[in-house]
Amino acid sequence: MRNSVKELMRDGIRIRLGSSADSAARLWLNRATSSAVRAFLVMILIVLPSVILPGIGTDTKQIVALVALFAGGLVFFEYNAIYPSLIEFRDGAPYNRIRYLMLLAIVLLLSVIVADREDPTTVSRLIRALGDVVGGALDFPYSPVRLATLMLSESSSADQVQDIRTAAGMAYLVSLLSLAIFVIVLKMVGWPSTKSAFNVWVNLPTFEPTAGGDVVDRLERDSRLNLAVGFLLPFVVPALIVLLTSGLPADTVTAPQTLIWTVAALAYLPASLLMRGVAMGRIADMVRTKRDLKLAEEAALARPGDDRLLADDDEDDDL
Repeated sequence: MRNSVKELMRDGIRIRLGSSADSAARLWLNRATSSAVRAFLVMILIVLPSVILPGIGTDTKQIVALVALFAGGLVFFEYNAIYPSLIEFRDGAPYNRIRYLMLLAIVLLLSVIVADREDPTTVSRLIRALGDVVGGALDFPYSPVRLATLMLSESSSADQVQDIRTAAGMAYLVSLLSLAIFVIVLKMVGWPSTKSAFNVWVNLPTFEPTAGGDVVDRLERDSRLNLAVGFLLPFVVPALIVLLTSGLPADTVTAPQTLIWTVAALAYLPASLLMRGVAMGRIADMVRTKRDLKLAEEAALARPGDDRLLADDDEDDDL
Protein backbone atom coordinates (compact mmCIF):
# COMPACT_ATOMS: atom_id res chain seq x y z
CA MET A 1 0.00 0.00 0.00
CA ARG A 2 2.79 2.40 0.94
CA ASN A 3 4.70 1.62 -2.27
CA SER A 4 1.63 2.27 -4.42
CA VAL A 5 1.11 5.66 -2.75
CA LYS A 6 4.75 6.61 -3.43
CA GLU A 7 4.40 5.55 -7.08
CA LEU A 8 1.25 7.66 -7.46
CA MET A 9 3.02 10.68 -5.94
CA ARG A 10 5.99 10.25 -8.28
CA ASP A 11 3.67 9.96 -11.28
CA GLY A 12 1.82 13.12 -10.24
CA ILE A 13 5.07 15.06 -9.86
CA ARG A 14 6.25 13.86 -13.28
CA ILE A 15 2.96 14.89 -14.89
CA ARG A 16 3.13 18.36 -13.32
CA LEU A 17 6.77 18.81 -14.35
CA GLY A 18 6.01 17.63 -17.86
CA SER A 19 3.01 19.94 -18.23
CA SER A 20 4.97 22.95 -16.94
CA ALA A 21 7.83 22.19 -19.32
CA ASP A 22 5.38 21.87 -22.22
CA SER A 23 3.73 25.20 -21.36
CA ALA A 24 7.13 26.92 -21.12
CA ALA A 25 8.14 25.48 -24.47
CA ARG A 26 4.88 26.60 -26.07
CA LEU A 27 5.30 30.08 -24.59
CA TRP A 28 8.84 30.36 -25.93
CA LEU A 29 7.76 29.07 -29.35
CA ASN A 30 4.89 31.56 -29.56
CA ARG A 31 7.16 34.43 -28.55
CA ALA A 32 9.88 33.42 -31.04
CA THR A 33 7.33 33.03 -33.84
CA SER A 34 5.73 36.42 -33.24
CA SER A 35 9.19 38.02 -33.00
CA ALA A 36 10.23 36.43 -36.30
CA VAL A 37 7.05 37.69 -37.99
CA ARG A 38 7.65 41.23 -36.74
CA ALA A 39 11.27 41.12 -37.87
CA PHE A 40 10.18 39.93 -41.31
CA LEU A 41 7.65 42.76 -41.60
CA VAL A 42 10.31 45.33 -40.70
CA MET A 43 12.63 43.88 -43.34
CA ILE A 44 9.84 44.15 -45.92
CA LEU A 45 9.37 47.81 -45.04
CA ILE A 46 13.05 48.60 -45.55
CA VAL A 47 13.45 46.80 -48.88
CA LEU A 48 10.11 48.01 -50.26
CA PRO A 49 11.47 51.06 -52.18
CA SER A 50 14.22 48.98 -53.78
CA VAL A 51 11.63 46.47 -54.98
CA ILE A 52 9.21 49.06 -56.42
CA LEU A 53 11.65 51.57 -57.91
CA PRO A 54 13.04 50.68 -61.38
CA GLY A 55 16.72 50.79 -62.19
CA ILE A 56 18.12 50.08 -58.71
CA GLY A 57 21.75 48.98 -58.87
CA THR A 58 23.22 45.84 -57.33
CA ASP A 59 25.32 47.74 -54.80
CA THR A 60 22.28 49.64 -53.54
CA LYS A 61 20.31 46.42 -53.18
CA GLN A 62 23.12 44.83 -51.16
CA ILE A 63 23.35 47.81 -48.80
CA VAL A 64 19.57 47.84 -48.35
CA ALA A 65 19.58 44.09 -47.66
CA LEU A 66 22.29 44.53 -45.02
CA VAL A 67 20.35 47.31 -43.30
CA ALA A 68 17.17 45.21 -43.43
CA LEU A 69 18.94 42.23 -41.84
CA PHE A 70 20.33 44.41 -39.06
CA ALA A 71 16.94 46.00 -38.35
CA GLY A 72 15.18 42.63 -38.46
CA GLY A 73 17.68 41.11 -36.05
CA LEU A 74 17.24 44.02 -33.65
CA VAL A 75 13.46 43.67 -33.70
CA PHE A 76 13.64 39.89 -33.25
CA PHE A 77 15.91 40.01 -30.21
CA GLU A 78 13.95 42.89 -28.66
CA TYR A 79 10.60 41.13 -28.94
CA ASN A 80 12.00 37.70 -28.09
CA ALA A 81 13.70 38.93 -24.89
CA ILE A 82 11.86 38.80 -21.59
CA TYR A 83 12.64 42.44 -20.86
CA PRO A 84 13.21 44.82 -23.81
CA SER A 85 15.84 47.55 -23.78
CA LEU A 86 14.96 49.90 -26.66
CA ILE A 87 11.54 49.25 -28.19
CA GLU A 88 8.73 50.84 -26.22
CA PHE A 89 5.18 49.51 -25.76
CA ARG A 90 6.20 46.00 -26.79
CA ASP A 91 3.11 44.58 -25.09
CA GLY A 92 0.99 47.71 -25.52
CA ALA A 93 -0.89 46.97 -28.73
CA PRO A 94 -2.00 48.69 -30.93
CA TYR A 95 0.64 51.43 -30.46
CA ASN A 96 3.49 49.89 -32.48
CA ARG A 97 1.11 48.34 -35.01
CA ILE A 98 -0.40 51.67 -35.99
CA ARG A 99 3.04 53.28 -36.19
CA TYR A 100 4.30 50.48 -38.43
CA LEU A 101 1.27 50.65 -40.71
CA MET A 102 1.66 54.42 -40.93
CA LEU A 103 5.31 54.20 -41.99
CA LEU A 104 4.52 51.33 -44.37
CA ALA A 105 1.77 53.34 -46.07
CA ILE A 106 4.01 56.40 -46.39
CA VAL A 107 6.92 54.46 -47.87
CA LEU A 108 4.66 52.50 -50.21
CA LEU A 109 2.84 55.57 -51.56
CA LEU A 110 6.03 57.58 -51.95
CA SER A 111 7.71 54.68 -53.75
CA VAL A 112 4.83 54.43 -56.21
CA ILE A 113 4.87 58.21 -56.77
CA VAL A 114 8.62 58.27 -57.41
CA ALA A 115 8.44 55.19 -59.65
CA ASP A 116 5.89 57.02 -61.80
CA ARG A 117 8.71 59.18 -63.15
CA GLU A 118 10.34 56.39 -65.16
CA ASP A 119 7.76 53.60 -65.28
CA PRO A 120 4.25 55.09 -65.18
CA THR A 121 1.27 52.82 -64.77
CA THR A 122 -2.42 53.41 -64.22
CA VAL A 123 -2.12 52.96 -60.46
CA SER A 124 0.99 55.12 -60.17
CA ARG A 125 -0.60 57.90 -62.23
CA LEU A 126 -3.69 57.82 -60.03
CA ILE A 127 -1.67 57.99 -56.80
CA ARG A 128 0.57 60.74 -58.19
CA ALA A 129 -2.48 62.76 -59.27
CA LEU A 130 -3.93 62.36 -55.78
CA GLY A 131 -0.60 63.46 -54.31
CA ASP A 132 -0.56 66.54 -56.57
CA VAL A 133 -4.03 67.51 -55.35
CA VAL A 134 -3.18 66.93 -51.67
CA GLY A 135 0.17 68.69 -51.96
CA GLY A 136 -1.44 71.70 -53.62
CA ALA A 137 -4.15 71.86 -50.95
CA LEU A 138 -1.64 71.70 -48.09
CA ASP A 139 0.80 74.13 -49.72
CA PHE A 140 -0.19 77.32 -47.95
CA PRO A 141 2.07 79.84 -46.16
CA TYR A 142 3.98 78.44 -43.15
CA SER A 143 2.58 74.94 -43.66
CA PRO A 144 4.91 71.92 -43.34
CA VAL A 145 4.50 71.25 -47.07
CA ARG A 146 5.51 74.80 -47.99
CA LEU A 147 8.48 74.62 -45.61
CA ALA A 148 9.53 71.30 -47.14
CA THR A 149 9.67 72.88 -50.59
CA LEU A 150 11.69 75.78 -49.20
CA MET A 151 14.44 73.34 -48.16
CA LEU A 152 15.58 73.19 -51.78
CA SER A 153 18.08 75.63 -53.15
CA GLU A 154 17.03 78.53 -55.38
CA SER A 155 18.43 76.78 -58.45
CA SER A 156 15.84 73.98 -58.22
CA SER A 157 13.52 73.49 -61.16
CA ALA A 158 9.73 73.62 -61.01
CA ASP A 159 9.48 69.85 -61.51
CA GLN A 160 11.80 69.19 -58.56
CA VAL A 161 9.78 71.51 -56.33
CA GLN A 162 6.61 69.76 -57.48
CA ASP A 163 8.08 66.36 -56.61
CA ILE A 164 8.82 67.54 -53.07
CA ARG A 165 5.37 69.12 -52.76
CA THR A 166 3.59 65.98 -53.94
CA ALA A 167 5.60 63.63 -51.73
CA ALA A 168 5.33 65.85 -48.64
CA GLY A 169 1.60 66.38 -49.10
CA MET A 170 0.92 62.64 -49.38
CA ALA A 171 3.19 61.79 -46.45
CA TYR A 172 1.68 64.39 -44.12
CA LEU A 173 -1.84 63.33 -45.09
CA VAL A 174 -1.08 59.72 -44.14
CA SER A 175 0.51 60.81 -40.86
CA LEU A 176 -2.49 62.96 -39.91
CA LEU A 177 -4.94 60.17 -40.74
CA SER A 178 -2.86 57.68 -38.74
CA LEU A 179 -2.76 60.02 -35.76
CA ALA A 180 -6.54 60.42 -35.87
CA ILE A 181 -7.02 56.65 -36.14
CA PHE A 182 -4.65 56.13 -33.20
CA VAL A 183 -6.62 58.49 -30.94
CA ILE A 184 -9.95 56.94 -31.99
CA VAL A 185 -8.69 53.40 -31.35
CA LEU A 186 -7.39 54.36 -27.90
CA LYS A 187 -10.78 55.82 -27.02
CA MET A 188 -12.68 52.80 -28.34
CA VAL A 189 -10.60 50.07 -26.69
CA GLY A 190 -9.88 52.04 -23.51
CA TRP A 191 -6.09 51.69 -23.89
CA PRO A 192 -4.32 50.89 -21.64
CA SER A 193 -6.94 48.47 -20.40
CA THR A 194 -7.42 48.25 -16.66
CA LYS A 195 -8.90 44.74 -17.00
CA SER A 196 -5.67 43.13 -18.19
CA ALA A 197 -2.13 43.46 -16.83
CA PHE A 198 -0.11 46.38 -18.21
CA ASN A 199 3.49 46.50 -17.02
CA VAL A 200 4.61 50.12 -17.25
CA TRP A 201 8.29 49.36 -16.77
CA VAL A 202 8.36 46.66 -19.48
CA ASN A 203 6.51 48.85 -21.98
CA LEU A 204 8.70 51.87 -21.17
CA PRO A 205 12.22 50.38 -20.89
CA THR A 206 13.93 53.76 -21.36
CA PHE A 207 11.88 55.38 -18.59
CA GLU A 208 13.72 55.32 -15.26
CA PRO A 209 11.15 55.18 -12.41
CA THR A 210 13.71 55.81 -9.64
CA ALA A 211 15.25 58.93 -11.17
CA GLY A 212 13.47 61.13 -8.65
CA GLY A 213 10.17 62.87 -8.29
CA ASP A 214 6.65 61.58 -8.56
CA VAL A 215 6.15 59.03 -11.34
CA VAL A 216 2.84 60.50 -12.48
CA ASP A 217 4.27 64.02 -12.68
CA ARG A 218 7.25 62.78 -14.70
CA LEU A 219 5.01 60.85 -17.09
CA GLU A 220 2.83 63.91 -17.61
CA ARG A 221 5.89 66.10 -18.12
CA ASP A 222 7.30 63.69 -20.72
CA SER A 223 3.89 63.55 -22.39
CA ARG A 224 3.70 67.33 -22.73
CA LEU A 225 7.30 67.45 -23.97
CA ASN A 226 6.64 64.85 -26.67
CA LEU A 227 3.49 66.65 -27.76
CA ALA A 228 5.30 69.98 -27.99
CA VAL A 229 8.29 68.58 -29.89
CA GLY A 230 6.06 66.57 -32.23
CA PHE A 231 4.01 69.65 -33.04
CA LEU A 232 7.02 71.92 -33.63
CA LEU A 233 9.22 69.45 -35.49
CA PRO A 234 7.64 69.86 -38.98
CA PHE A 235 8.18 73.63 -38.73
CA VAL A 236 11.58 73.72 -37.04
CA VAL A 237 13.53 71.14 -39.07
CA PRO A 238 13.00 72.72 -42.53
CA ALA A 239 13.75 76.18 -41.12
CA LEU A 240 16.98 74.92 -39.55
CA ILE A 241 18.02 73.26 -42.81
CA VAL A 242 17.45 76.47 -44.74
CA LEU A 243 19.23 78.52 -42.07
CA LEU A 244 22.28 76.27 -41.81
CA THR A 245 22.75 75.16 -45.41
CA SER A 246 20.99 77.87 -47.47
CA GLY A 247 19.02 75.16 -49.22
CA LEU A 248 19.80 71.57 -50.12
CA PRO A 249 20.99 70.59 -53.61
CA ALA A 250 17.92 69.59 -55.59
CA ASP A 251 19.62 66.70 -57.36
CA THR A 252 20.57 65.16 -54.01
CA VAL A 253 17.17 65.55 -52.34
CA THR A 254 15.11 64.43 -55.33
CA ALA A 255 17.12 61.22 -55.82
CA PRO A 256 14.63 58.34 -55.52
CA GLN A 257 15.82 56.68 -52.30
CA THR A 258 16.75 59.99 -50.64
CA LEU A 259 13.42 61.60 -51.47
CA ILE A 260 11.42 58.68 -50.11
CA TRP A 261 13.22 58.30 -46.79
CA THR A 262 13.72 62.04 -46.18
CA VAL A 263 10.07 62.90 -46.67
CA ALA A 264 8.99 59.79 -44.76
CA ALA A 265 11.14 60.86 -41.80
CA LEU A 266 9.76 64.41 -41.93
CA ALA A 267 6.20 63.08 -41.69
CA TYR A 268 6.73 60.01 -39.50
CA LEU A 269 8.83 61.42 -36.64
CA PRO A 270 6.40 64.21 -35.60
CA ALA A 271 3.42 61.87 -35.75
CA SER A 272 5.32 59.24 -33.77
CA LEU A 273 6.21 61.78 -31.07
CA LEU A 274 2.61 62.94 -30.87
CA MET A 275 1.45 59.33 -30.49
CA ARG A 276 4.03 58.78 -27.76
CA GLY A 277 2.85 61.89 -25.94
CA VAL A 278 -0.77 60.76 -26.07
CA ALA A 279 0.18 57.24 -24.91
CA MET A 280 2.27 58.49 -21.97
CA GLY A 281 -0.56 60.77 -20.93
CA ARG A 282 -2.94 57.81 -20.89
CA ILE A 283 -0.45 55.78 -18.84
CA ALA A 284 -0.12 58.64 -16.35
CA ASP A 285 -3.91 58.66 -15.95
CA MET A 286 -3.88 54.87 -15.44
CA VAL A 287 -1.16 55.02 -12.78
CA ARG A 288 -2.95 57.86 -10.98
CA THR A 289 -6.28 55.99 -11.03
CA LYS A 290 -4.77 52.77 -9.69
CA ARG A 291 -2.85 54.63 -7.02
CA ASP A 292 -5.99 56.47 -5.88
CA LEU A 293 -7.91 53.19 -5.73
CA LYS A 294 -5.15 51.60 -3.69
CA LEU A 295 -5.09 54.53 -1.26
CA ALA A 296 -8.87 54.36 -0.96
CA GLU A 297 -8.73 50.62 -0.21
CA GLU A 298 -6.01 51.14 2.39
CA ALA A 299 -8.05 53.89 4.02
CA ALA A 300 -11.15 51.66 4.03
CA LEU A 301 -9.19 48.82 5.63
CA ALA A 302 -7.62 51.10 8.21
CA ARG A 303 -10.90 52.75 9.22
CA PRO A 304 -12.32 49.82 11.26
CA GLY A 305 -9.04 49.52 13.09
CA ASP A 306 -9.08 53.21 13.88
CA ASP A 307 -12.60 52.86 15.26
CA ARG A 308 -11.48 50.02 17.50
CA LEU A 309 -8.53 52.05 18.70
CA LEU A 310 -10.84 54.97 19.51
CA ALA A 311 -13.18 52.64 21.39
CA ASP A 312 -10.27 51.24 23.41
CA ASP A 313 -9.16 54.77 24.26
CA ASP A 314 -12.68 55.63 25.45
CA GLU A 315 -12.73 52.55 27.69
CA ASP A 316 -9.36 53.52 29.16
CA ASP A 317 -10.68 56.99 29.85
CA ASP A 318 -13.73 55.56 31.62
CA LEU A 319 -11.51 53.42 33.82
